[in-house]
Amino acid sequence: MSSVIETVTELVNPILADHQFELYDVEFEKEGLSWYLRVYIDKDGGITLEDCAMVSDQLSAALDECDPDPIPQAYFLEVSSPGAERPLRNERDFERAVNDYIHVSLYQAIEGHKVYEGTLIALTATELTLDYLDKTRHKTVVIPRDKVAKARLAIKF
Repeated sequence: MSSVIETVTELVNPILADHQFELYDVEFEKEGLSWYLRVYIDKDGGITLEDCAMVSDQLSAALDECDPDPIPQAYFLEVSSPGAERPLRNERDFERAVNDYIHVSLYQAIEGHKVYEGTLIALTATELTLDYLDKTRHKTVVIPRDKVAKARLAIKF
C-alpha cells in the first residue's frame, strides 16, 4: 500500500503545483469489498468541486499511463477537500489555524478538562493558547503541545 501512496503522490504533485494547490493527504484503503484511493487537496481560500474534478481527471489519466499499473485491483478514485473539520497534523496546519475555532483532545487533563473547543489565539513551538467559553464567560487556557492527543478544525454552533 505504501508504494501506491508514494506513486500517487509523485503523480499528483506536479498536477497540483500547476494550479497552486497543495496535497493534504493520500489514502488507499479497503472498505468492505471495495478499494478506495482518496486524494485530499487544498489551497488558500478552499477547494471547489471544479478543482476536485479537474485534479481527478488529470490524475486518472496519469494513472492510466503508468506501466506497470501501480494499482492492479479495481478501485474508486475520490479527490476532495480535507473538509471543514480537518485534523491539524503538522506545524503548517496549526499556523493556518491561528484565529480559527478548533477542537483539542488531550492525553492528560488541564484544569479538569481533557477536551477543549475554542479559538486558537496564540501558537508557539511548545504551547497552544485557546480562548474558550465556560458557560457564558470567556476563558483562556495554555496547552502544552506534548499533551495534545488530537486537534482539528471545528465548526462553531
